[in-house]
Amino acid sequence: MAGEITETGELYSPYVGLVYMFNLIVGTGALTMPKAFASAGWLVSLVLLVFLGFMSFVTTTFVVEAMAAANAQLRWKRMENHQEEDDDHSSTASDSDSLQDNYERAERRPILSVQRHGSPNLFEITDRVEMGQMASMFFSKVGVNLFYICIIVYLYGDLAIYAAAVPFSLMQVSCSTTGNDSCGVEADTRYNDTAPCWGRLRRVDVYRIYLAVFTLLLGPFTFFDVQKTKYLQILTSLMRWVAFTIMIVLALVRIGRGHGEGRPPLADLSGVRNLFGVCVYSFMCQHSLPSLLTPVSSKRHLTRLVLLDYVLILAFYSLLSFTAIFCFRGDSLLDMYTLNFARCDVVSVAAVRFFLGLFPVFTISTNFPIIAVTLRNNWKTLFHREGGTYPWVVDRVAFPTLTLVPPVLVAFCTHDLESLVGITGAYAGTGIQYVIPACLVYLCRKDAQLALGPRAANRHRSPFHHAFWVGFVLLWAFSCFLFVTANIVLSETKA
Repeated sequence: MAGEITETGELYSPYVGLVYMFNLIVGTGALTMPKAFASAGWLVSLVLLVFLGFMSFVTTTFVVEAMAAANAQLRWKRMENHQEEDDDHSSTASDSDSLQDNYERAERRPILSVQRHGSPNLFEITDRVEMGQMASMFFSKVGVNLFYICIIVYLYGDLAIYAAAVPFSLMQVSCSTTGNDSCGVEADTRYNDTAPCWGRLRRVDVYRIYLAVFTLLLGPFTFFDVQKTKYLQILTSLMRWVAFTIMIVLALVRIGRGHGEGRPPLADLSGVRNLFGVCVYSFMCQHSLPSLLTPVSSKRHLTRLVLLDYVLILAFYSLLSFTAIFCFRGDSLLDMYTLNFARCDVVSVAAVRFFLGLFPVFTISTNFPIIAVTLRNNWKTLFHREGGTYPWVVDRVAFPTLTLVPPVLVAFCTHDLESLVGITGAYAGTGIQYVIPACLVYLCRKDAQLALGPRAANRHRSPFHHAFWVGFVLLWAFSCFLFVTANIVLSETKA
């Protein structure tokens, strides 16, 4: 995210890439989707889920095309620099020139023939060019700053969701062991934050204690550099698959035995706002595509691979959500769906109850430091000036503190995960998933024609290459922004 070209890493097969992309997209957002489905109605939810999945696929192909265009520019500039060295051995290109300066100088040089360099391979995706680097290549200075602001806002929302989800799950499981949610209690029994949990301690007090412990344990990682290991990723992916499979099977068994209590409405427009944000958040992958797709060994059928992933994810989300809304009553579905199975009257095996109840704790806790360090580095990049360095206090104290404090404060004030996911997805998510990819693909096409000539064909060009699709995506993003804002204002007015 810091805007520099990074190493591609070890290559893997297209099917491994498919699994990695599936695991990236199917995350925390999926756990909040069942309640959003129940609130908006099953028909509206299904239509919106399919449409937003399609829109996410469109912008994913936009990002892939921009990645190929960025690789073509880098490859062409390397060839041009090599040609300059051959023509004049007495001078070499200055290493101090920035990538943008090199390109501005190169684009004024006439292109004699792109074909002689082998144009079919010019757009091959071999260098991992992150979103920040592509923004620096194709956007203006103002556009680059807006890009980083959008990324930062989204990451803040991500951290707030993580900071609230872990203490909330721990609070639900802990309070259930004190007798408040014992085996004889009705499934639709609900507790507010002022209900007792441990003696005189209320549920909200226990939640905030867990939040403080969570911050003290994982917060210090923000001040250092950490990275996810391969084995940790494998472990969390395995736990995710086991947890989701258990929930789907248990819900199907409960429905098959005639114990399904869900009677979801056909449509309820009052729940569309949160559903929209949850669905956008649940299809978020565009910001990580360079890291996921660049190491794929064979990219001949990359678009088909991505399409297959989206079809599988749509089927998975539909199966998870429909089994949930027909198994549980809408008013008994919790923000974190796993907690609906952490009850004796739903799951009789204690080990399964605790595993599902604590599942978000295991998986989210491993991701929190990674997201925090990413956000910290984005702050540094946003304020970085060429040739300048930060004082130690600013670099090691100020930026990590700026990263950690706001999301913890938000989590301290609320643990309404559905609203947090909805707002994060509806605003910052709209920018990352729709606006940035559409602007990137429009500018990279314009840039490629100017620098490489109209005959240079991008082999990874999006199937939605007509200019209509760029305009449609931007219009849709603007409409979503207006709809969500108007819905929030009207809801607050009625309240």
